[in-house]
Amino acid sequence: MSGGGPGIRLLVTTPSTTPDTPTAFKKVLTTPLLYFFILGDVLGAGVYVLVGQVAADSGGAVWAPLIVALCLALLTAASYAELVTKYPRAGGASHYATLAYGPFAGFLAGFCMLAAGVVSVGALARGFGGDYLAEFISLPVVLVAVVFLTTLALINARGISESTRSNVVATVTEVGGLLLVIGLGTWVVLRGDGDMSRLTDLGTTNQGPTAALLSGAVLAYYSFVGFETSVNVAEETRNPRRSYPTALFGALITAGAVYVLVGAAAAAAVPTAELADSSGPLLEVVRVAGGVPTEVFSAIALVAVANGALLTGIMSSRLAYGMARDGLLPSFLAKVLPGRRTPWASIAATTALSLLLALTSDVATLASTLVLLLLVVFFLVNTAALVLRRDSAPGDHFRSPSVVPVLGAVSCLVLATQIDGEVWLRGLSVLAVGAVFGIVAAVRLRRHRP
Repeated sequence: MSGGGPGIRLLVTTPSTTPDTPTAFKKVLTTPLLYFFILGDVLGAGVYVLVGQVAADSGGAVWAPLIVALCLALLTAASYAELVTKYPRAGGASHYATLAYGPFAGFLAGFCMLAAGVVSVGALARGFGGDYLAEFISLPVVLVAVVFLTTLALINARGISESTRSNVVATVTEVGGLLLVIGLGTWVVLRGDGDMSRLTDLGTTNQGPTAALLSGAVLAYYSFVGFETSVNVAEETRNPRRSYPTALFGALITAGAVYVLVGAAAAAAVPTAELADSSGPLLEVVRVAGGVPTEVFSAIALVAVANGALLTGIMSSRLAYGMARDGLLPSFLAKVLPGRRTPWASIAATTALSLLLALTSDVATLASTLVLLLLVVFFLVNTAALVLRRDSAPGDHFRSPSVVPVLGAVSCLVLATQIDGEVWLRGLSVLAVGAVFGIVAAVRLRRHRP
C-alpha cells in the first residue's frame, strides 16, 4: 500500500492547519447534510440483525445495552469532534495519529480504516445480492456486485453534494422503516399480544445481569460505528467548527433513541427466543403485527445496504486521498477530477479492491476482524486528542474535559477484551501487515524529507 519510491511525496503537515487552508474540494456540506451523512452511516444495515444478537446475549432488556453502547460511543465521538474542528481536513484518524505520533502511527491508523472500509463495502456488495434482493429477482451475486459497486463509484465520483443528497433520501427511508417497526411493536402490545415484562429481563441462562449487560453492550457498540467516516469529508464542509459537533452528537443521539425504541418494540412484541434465533428480527415484528407485506421490509433493507456501502465508499476514497496527500500512499491517489473536484483515483482504487473481495473472498470470515481494527483506530484517536492539546490552533474549536478522551481510550481496551482469541489472531495478522507497510512508508518519508 505504500507504493514505489517515485510515487511517494511529502506534505509537511503542521498543527496550524485551519478551516481556511486551501483545499482541492468544494465546500458544499451544510450542517443538515452532514447530520444526515452521519445518521445514515450509523443507521446502517446492521440494525436489521442487531436486535436479535443483543437479545441472545442480554435477554429481553435490549434497550439497556443499547444505552450503554451509546454512552461509550459518545466518548470517542467527543475526541473526533475536538480533532476535526481543530484540524478540518481529509485523512481523519490517519492525519490525527500522524500529527500526534508520526507517520508510522498515521499509516497504521489509516491502514486499519482502509482495511475496514474496503472489506465492509465488499461485504455489503455481496449482501445486496443475497436474500433481500431474492425477494424480487434472482441474479448471480457476481453480476450484482459488479453493477452495484460500479454504480456507487459513479455516484461518488459525481460529487459529494450528489452523494449526500442521495443519502438524505436513503436515510429518511431507513428511519421510516424503523419507525414502522416501533409503531407495529406498539400496536402488538396495545392489542394484548405483546409482553412488556420482557423489557426488564436482563440476563440469560449462561450469564448474570452484569455479564449480560456488558456482552450485549459490546454487540450494540458495533451498531454505532460509522460516525468516524464523517471526519473524512471535513474539507467539504462549509463551516466544520460550527457544523461538525452539532451534526455528530445530534446524529448519534438520534440513532441511539431510534435503536432503544426499536429494541424495546421488538422485545415486547416477539418472544426473546424467537428474536434471538431470527436472522431478520425486525421482520419478525412485521409478521407478528400483520398487515404489512414482508417485501416492504426487504426493499428498505436494500436501501440500507446500498446507503451504507455508498457512505463507506466515500470515507474510504477520502481517506486514501488524505493519506496520499500526507505522503503515506502513492501520490497518484491524490488526483481529483478537474470539473467535479472529487478524488477519482482513490475512488477507482478502493472500488477495485472492494470488488476483488466481493468476487473472490469469503468476506464473512474477515468481517469480525473489522471491529478489532476499528478499536485500534479509536484508541489512537482518543490518545491523540490528549497529546495534541499541547498544540494551539487559531480560532475556537470544540474541546471536551480531559477525562473524556481518557475514558474513551479505556473503553476501547475494555471492549477489546471481549473479542475472542480467533478474531484476535486474524486481526493481529492484518495489523502486522500494516505495521510492515507503515515502517516502509515512514522510512521513505524520512529519506524524502527536505
